[in-house]
Amino acid sequence: MSQTIKNLEAAFAGESMANRKYLYFAKHARRLGAENVAQIFEATAEQETKHAHGHLELLFPPDSLSVETMLQLAIDGETYEYTTMYPEFRNTAMLEGNQAAVNEMDEQIEESKEHAELFSRLLLLKAEKRFAALAKVEQRHAQHYQATLDNLKSNP
Repeated sequence: MSQTIKNLEAAFAGESMANRKYLYFAKHARRLGAENVAQIFEATAEQETKHAHGHLELLFPPDSLSVETMLQLAIDGETYEYTTMYPEFRNTAMLEGNQAAVNEMDEQIEESKEHAELFSRLLLLKAEKRFAALAKVEQRHAQHYQATLDNLKSNP
């Protein structure tokens, strides 16, 4: 992987994290009665989203993305989260005695499994629909060939 790709991935992660952090700050600023600060955090979060999307367009050019590709990328990401990332994070939290973090990682493991399963079902459904459409086309071809054969038999 090139350094530019690594940099784009890091930039995407940073912009995404800033978006979430600013939305979190906005929620708390609003609770503290600082509506004007909350609005500034929300506007800045929206700008961070635009930056993140710009990085994503370079990482995943829109013309290279099919629905199947996006679903598979999502499945791969969620699977990595529940099989590798969160279990490793959970282990570290256990070693450090941070039960709140252990509990959070357990929740994330389960949610990531659910997300991977959902995306997998969607991918399978998409494949089943494509297969059903292909079967209809093949059935029409078979009927056409049968009609041609029947016509040849009746008109030698």
